[in-house]
Amino acid sequence: MRRFAYFVLAACCLQAVGLSAADVPSGVIDIRSRRELFVDRFLIDQLQGTALKLHTPHLAARTAKPRPQGHYATVLKDGGLFRLYSRGDKRPGISWKTDGVEAYHDNEVTLYAESRDGIHWTEPNLGLYRVERYPHGNVVLAGEFLVNHNFTPFIDTRSNVPAEQKYKALGGLAYQPHQRAVRKKRGPGGLKAFVSADGTHWHKLQAQAVIPEQWGKYFDSQNAVFWSTSERCYVCYFRRLEKGLRSISRTTSTDFIHWTAPVPTHANLPGEHLYTSVTQPYFRAPHIYIATPTRFMPRRGSSTDILLTSSRGGNRFDRTFREAFIRPGPDPAAWGNRANYAAIGIYKTGPAEMSLFMYGGRRYVLRIDGFVSVHASWTSGEMITKPLRFNGRELELNYATSAGGDLRVEIQDADRRPIPGFRLSDSVQMVGDQIARIVTWKQGRDLSRLAGRAVRLRFVMQDADLYSLRFR
Repeated sequence: MRRFAYFVLAACCLQAVGLSAADVPSGVIDIRSRRELFVDRFLIDQLQGTALKLHTPHLAARTAKPRPQGHYATVLKDGGLFRLYSRGDKRPGISWKTDGVEAYHDNEVTLYAESRDGIHWTEPNLGLYRVERYPHGNVVLAGEFLVNHNFTPFIDTRSNVPAEQKYKALGGLAYQPHQRAVRKKRGPGGLKAFVSADGTHWHKLQAQAVIPEQWGKYFDSQNAVFWSTSERCYVCYFRRLEKGLRSISRTTSTDFIHWTAPVPTHANLPGEHLYTSVTQPYFRAPHIYIATPTRFMPRRGSSTDILLTSSRGGNRFDRTFREAFIRPGPDPAAWGNRANYAAIGIYKTGPAEMSLFMYGGRRYVLRIDGFVSVHASWTSGEMITKPLRFNGRELELNYATSAGGDLRVEIQDADRRPIPGFRLSDSVQMVGDQIARIVTWKQGRDLSRLAGRAVRLRFVMQDADLYSLRFR
């Protein structure tokens, strides 16, 4: 039975990244027309004089009116509107240590703000709840014990989803052993499901938790949830305590009510605490989940780093990069207890720029697709892909070179023999910095006759970075 379950899981993972059972013996990856990023070595067969390079996001300047602040923030891109959800408090200074668990969680509310550009934010007066501390009326959920601690919404992109359930969310906690009296008084914990037609008026999908509290231990961080277009199911990455370490587990569902038994992701390095997973489908390549988890340092004042990991629709995170993606930085306040958290939400906010949103109102910017590149220094190098198949007529690259650098592309057959007309000597030299450059050879750019064949791509580069590719 266990071997059968493993086979089914493996088959699902292969389907999620675009492989069929027939592809496995030959090792050919069918990427169709999907955009592929180099956040891992999925496509890479050989690196010679090149290496994968983790790029550093840049802190954006604050606007005149700071972005609304709150713990465990989620940013949704809803057509031309950005929606921001975060945790707030009815009264400042309430602590679970001094005021008790009930007072602490009864004090929590969920706040809402919106923006047309992801940079300048307003707090609309929704008139849903009266909370003295928030006279703008931008509270979208109150009076939901435990749920407001980490209420995390998403837009359900599943086909034929009922209009009244376009927006969904999970929120809640599991009681710790010393909180049995509170549990007896207030009822069981766990992650409860909410739905909404407009993203502001929320109601419970059912009274009881859909993910039981015994799975969590203790769900007490932001638990990422979304509809996966590649896996065709709802996916939730949530916080657990595994062997004394704050860790990440995963569960899936086809109806948002019944969830599979949790599976550990084993994302931690030895002795490492991961506080939040912040896992989300990348908006330009949703079959790749980008995660910016929090590395928690309890012996260093509980300071935190933001990491970069990824997953291709499965139970494992790729840990190609172990160094910090976003450091606390020079602001002393960012070195405080749990002060450096990423929000869920990475979106385009400029022609060649995407934004990563942070706790405390900060925003970081990065080149579109620019998490990682195949990098060549001034000394020329190359990268050769594994055998792949594609759909389309053109090869599009996101790349950058220096004024003195360049990039050229050769197409080979599966046995690494250059294909006539697409040899390196036929490649038109590329110099510049473009998000979507079409590769050309002396005979042109049309690759129709190669579509469906097993081929390899050979990139020869000097002082250049290759961020992503796709056939179209």
